[in-house]
Amino acid sequence: MKIRSFVQKDNDAVIRLWQECGLVRPWNDPQKDIERKLTTQPELFLVGEKDGAVVGSAMVGYEGHRGWVYYLAVDPASQGQGIGQALMQEAEHLLMARGCPKIQLLVRSNNSRVLVFYEKLGYETGDVVMLGKRLIPD
Repeated sequence: MKIRSFVQKDNDAVIRLWQECGLVRPWNDPQKDIERKLTTQPELFLVGEKDGAVVGSAMVGYEGHRGWVYYLAVDPASQGQGIGQALMQEAEHLLMARGCPKIQLLVRSNNSRVLVFYEKLGYETGDVVMLGKRLIPD
């Protein structure tokens, strides 16, 4: 598998991947999320490619205080092959190269399978409450 930055031809395959992985929500337009990411640190929008097909993604960002990962997704038929782990390792590497001291991500509390995945990678559950406010309705 090859990890590289997103290019426009990946657009439909990435959205399809996010849909297959259950990451798309009615209040988040995936096309708009891609367009927004491409305006800020587009090189940190990672795609895993195997035999010419998109099999994984990770949307990474760093605002100077913490690094974040969104939309980590692996094609269901390719899960368990180390693709998610490789994408997270690349995200960590890219963030450390920018001097990022800590990486964070959000996982839905009922997604126990994904929580176990991150725990195996050394991530800890924090005692925090996530707050949010929609500024631009999708």
